[in-house]
Amino acid sequence: MSLNTSNNSPVRLAKKPLSPDWIAFPLLGLLAALAVLVLSIPAAAPLRIVLDRLFAFNSQQAMWYITRAAGIMAYLLLWLSTVWGLAIPSKLFSDVLNGEFAFDFHQFISLLALGFLGLHVFILTADRYLPFSLTQVLVPFISPYRPVWVGIGSLAFYLTLLVTVTFYLRKRIGMKSFRYIHYSSLLAYLGAVVHALFAGTDSSMPVTLILYAGTFLVVVFLLVYWLVAMRLPKKGKG
Repeated sequence: MSLNTSNNSPVRLAKKPLSPDWIAFPLLGLLAALAVLVLSIPAAAPLRIVLDRLFAFNSQQAMWYITRAAGIMAYLLLWLSTVWGLAIPSKLFSDVLNGEFAFDFHQFISLLALGFLGLHVFILTADRYLPFSLTQVLVPFISPYRPVWVGIGSLAFYLTLLVTVTFYLRKRIGMKSFRYIHYSSLLAYLGAVVHALFAGTDSSMPVTLILYAGTFLVVVFLLVYWLVAMRLPKKGKG
């Protein structure tokens, strides 16, 4: 089918539809905030009692388990985003990771990682065993609990947020700036590893240590492979 029309008027290309990520994630956040607001009113007291009995929301252990689970999920998603971002330019899995799907999925898992990071932060402020204020979580190095390692985690969160936002700004900032900013995702991942090892309450468990070590070695391998792959063509030309 030809793009030419019967007259000489220019053809207007259809605009790309709005990404569902812009709708789904704010909507989920709005629904979560609305649920918290509804549960906080006096009329919702019977519902709170039911939820406490079903899920032990009124116990200190429940919040601790949720924040641990959210933190581990955020780490795994950030790791997957980092691995995906290294695998695309290295062309190690070029038969599978190509086209618009690879880029869109990379963007999606980065947003999902941010969502679990936000849940991790929110539950920390609601935990009654070791409560954090929002300022202590968001401002690096002022936490009463292991301030250096928690502060590194806060910086990793901000770097992840910066890298994720540039997905939507790449046309404005240009691909060169987009790539340079994306290099900082490696620092964000490294900060997440350090934060998880030295601030995580379950980092001494053998299973957790194997998880962190195994995922970290995968990133190191892909990083080395990418750097070598970048230099090979130059050596061939020389």
